[in-house]
Amino acid sequence: MSLQEQLLKAGLGDKKKAQKINKDKRKKNKIARTQKKVVVDEAKLSVEKQLAEKKERDRALSLSAKEEAEKKAIVYQIKQLVTMNQIEDFQGEITFNFTDGSKIKRLQVSEKIQSMLQRGKLAIAKEGDGYAIIPMQAAEKILERDENNTVVYTEHSNKNEAATEEDDWYADFKVPDDLMW
Repeated sequence: MSLQEQLLKAGLGDKKKAQKINKDKRKKNKIARTQKKVVVDEAKLSVEKQLAEKKERDRALSLSAKEEAEKKAIVYQIKQLVTMNQIEDFQGEITFNFTDGSKIKRLQVSEKIQSMLQRGKLAIAKEGDGYAIIPMQAAEKILERDENNTVVYTEHSNKNEAATEEDDWYADFKVPDDLMW
């Protein structure tokens, strides 16, 4: 039994009113078939639009969360590379100067470490508030992950800085090997 028949049987509906509703419904369907008009259901369109907007918001949130997770993973990888590859016993009596951005920093290193830093075998990386000395292979891996994050001094970066045209005017002057700045 349909809902309409159940309502009529319970006495909640009127038979004439039910016939009129059925007649109007059939007319509407017949007109729609003959005129090939598509009846636009605004409620359905509104729901579809809301679902599309929700999907777009969810996709944007998912993408931003994924990017944030990737950034955290890279930071963790860099931190792990520095802690696993740092040279522990580098303290010495020689002051080694290097640049960190626009600031000149100093580390007390041994003669062997100073020589390796100057030849490009070692690099200096930021580690928390301080600095760590790491092998060049580890520094290259860090630079692959994030170029401007932690590696402070490498012989490679100094070669690029020295190659500018402004510095060419003093290229003819010989620089002593034992020069300390």
